[in-house]
Amino acid sequence: MTTSSYSPPAGDPWPEASNYPPPEVPQPGAGRPGPAPLFPEQPLPPVGPKGPASWSGRLRTLPARAWRGRADDPRWVRPALLALLAATVVLYLWGLGASGWANAFYSAAVQAGSQSWKAFFFGSSDAGNFITVDKPPASLWPMALSVRIFGLSSWSILAPQALMGSATVGVLYATVRRRFSPLGGLLAGAALALTPVATLMFRFNNPDAMLVLLLTLAAYGMVRAVETASTRWLLFTGVMFGFAFLTKTLAAFLILPAFAVIYLVVAPTGFWRRLRQTLLSGLALVLSAGWWVAIVQLLPASDRPYVGGSQDDSFLSLTFGYNGLGRVDGNERGSVGGGGHLPAGLDLPAGAMHNRGWGQTGITRLFGSDIGGQIAWLMPAALILLVVGLWATRRYGRPDTARAAFLVWGGWLVSTALIFSFMSGIFHQYYTVALAPAVAALVGMGVDGLWRARHRLPYALLLAGVLAVTAVWAFVLLGRSADFLPWLRWVVLVGGLAAAVGLVAGQHLGGVSGRTGARIASVAGLVGVAAALGGPAAYAVDTVGTAHNGSIITAGPSVKGAFGPGSFGRKGGKGAMGNGRIFGQGGQGGQNGRGQGGFPGGSGRGAGGGTAPGGHHERGAGGNGGNGGATGFPGGFPGGQDPEGAGNSGGPGGPGGGMGGLLGGTKVSDEAAALLSQDAGHYTWAAATTGSQNAASYQLATGKPVMALGGFNGTDPSLSLEGFQKYVQQGKVHWFVAGGSHRGFGGGAGGEGGEGDQQTEAAQIEAWVTGHFTARTVGEATFYDLTAPKS
Repeated sequence: MTTSSYSPPAGDPWPEASNYPPPEVPQPGAGRPGPAPLFPEQPLPPVGPKGPASWSGRLRTLPARAWRGRADDPRWVRPALLALLAATVVLYLWGLGASGWANAFYSAAVQAGSQSWKAFFFGSSDAGNFITVDKPPASLWPMALSVRIFGLSSWSILAPQALMGSATVGVLYATVRRRFSPLGGLLAGAALALTPVATLMFRFNNPDAMLVLLLTLAAYGMVRAVETASTRWLLFTGVMFGFAFLTKTLAAFLILPAFAVIYLVVAPTGFWRRLRQTLLSGLALVLSAGWWVAIVQLLPASDRPYVGGSQDDSFLSLTFGYNGLGRVDGNERGSVGGGGHLPAGLDLPAGAMHNRGWGQTGITRLFGSDIGGQIAWLMPAALILLVVGLWATRRYGRPDTARAAFLVWGGWLVSTALIFSFMSGIFHQYYTVALAPAVAALVGMGVDGLWRARHRLPYALLLAGVLAVTAVWAFVLLGRSADFLPWLRWVVLVGGLAAAVGLVAGQHLGGVSGRTGARIASVAGLVGVAAALGGPAAYAVDTVGTAHNGSIITAGPSVKGAFGPGSFGRKGGKGAMGNGRIFGQGGQGGQNGRGQGGFPGGSGRGAGGGTAPGGHHERGAGGNGGNGGATGFPGGFPGGQDPEGAGNSGGPGGPGGGMGGLLGGTKVSDEAAALLSQDAGHYTWAAATTGSQNAASYQLATGKPVMALGGFNGTDPSLSLEGFQKYVQQGKVHWFVAGGSHRGFGGGAGGEGGEGDQQTEAAQIEAWVTGHFTARTVGEATFYDLTAPKS
């Protein structure tokens, strides 16, 4: 064995040891790549002109480009997306006409807008432009244009809403697909389409359908703006928020602060440029919403209709009061729930009138009996996946688009959910549709990352845990409607838990080969998706098969333990509230058409008492529920009428409908419609009555303008007695329909002889009419000919 060593030549210095570092010793595992990140960077879609440069060329190649989609997508992606959108259209359009006028309050305004451009612009309830609806008019415009083109019908009113729902699914897919895989986008779109409350509201004519579409477009613009610090896309986001404000006022701004903070923090540019861009976006918001507000505020009151829902004819006070901060703190002047008083002798279940009847507040509100089945199916999974996404991207760069996407959708979900959970004012279950895009997006994005990383045991266990939690929670929710497909809850539970086990076992058990394990995991993934979406899909199908009418509606079957507006006797429900749809129009009461006490509704007869249309009490009969079975308080409690038949004398009874027609309208006989239509062209208003729902029923039955005294709640000071007398003297109103001066749930003052502190203007007008004109009964309604005073 020989060795060699180096010695420098004589006279040369020895080299410094630092110039000859020791050789590196190879470490175990050196050269192996580190674990891939959960959400790896992905190239953004190309920007710039798409297709040929000429517009004719783009139109010619549009079908092929729409079918093919992004160049980097697998060929199956675009057909799958088009199939999802087509299925959504079919789901939302199926049996659409069964709901009739849906919410007659808005249908009447749509009809008015199709007859009068002035009513179209202001959102008037009638073509005579007496009073507006209690919202801005943007959501009415597409429906009114549809009616102008296709004529007045349930389909022409509701079809635009269904198309908006399908468009929302498409926009959500595009937003998620910007940064995540096609799988994530398709899963998000399917989750949104099958959310029960989304299925409900995209088939109904409330403003929520357009609101959710515009907010989803705003989220798309925010994601695009964050990618490249784009001023153009940030301005687009501001415009979407502006038109969302013109749809449902401050409800559009629940997510605005979160979006603004996110852009200021994560946009990939300098802080001062981010600040300037945010201010410009705010200016775009103000301009896109403020032009209409400025016109309404600056026009003299005599040149425009009264602002419905306000107490001083001011849109700004409506925005920041009844429709704004009043919904949060409960201080709603003129509200149906303001005051919390019930008519004497009316007993409700314990806790029913908590928070003025709008349900319990608190962090668990959205998971409760009356709301959980509407929106909460995937909410636990969304919250878990939000935490996972933020944790996985915690070390990414500040402008990372994956983290920005989780912040955008997470900010939407958390901010909206917290406000809904603790707001003390008017709160309806269907408001939760505003949560649906965020929940669906977070599920799609989170599952996308975990599915790609399922070959790593921690992520496989996490994905399996999310699926198991979702299956167990669906089992709980389905158990609240035990009579609805009782086998489904067990199928969902067993399928979900089996899929969770398969996800882990398929690739992480030693005895399973790679290809076989991958197949097991794929089958488990499909079963898991079916289990996770099985419950909401069943609720969605039930919602499609049920007609929904009135002002307060809910999705899905009856739910055990639910109470509050929206849960008074859901379809097939047993117990305190009979059957049908709360305060609206529903089906047969309870089982076999019979409710089991409480407020009789539907076309069945309740076992308990009720106030008959004439204002007197009938024990056991329950009275007439109205059109096709309007539920709630048949005939209402006119004035201060005691439901036991004793106490204060009430005003004239109405012809049915929820709370005297307050929330569910009324049934109009053919004879009554013919009577109001006679010589209607000679008058500005064919008739006047109290409450917008009552007025809407007569207006839609006749096609003639009907004056809605007091607006929606009957409490707006929209016209004084002297003003009404002037209209009568001028021959502008032909008939007065009695029976609408109601209190509701303690909202406003009582009618004639009522127990309120003072009479509303509408009650004063009704008292004057009944004292000076002769009553005429047609069917169940009482009419007064204002051209023929008593002699």
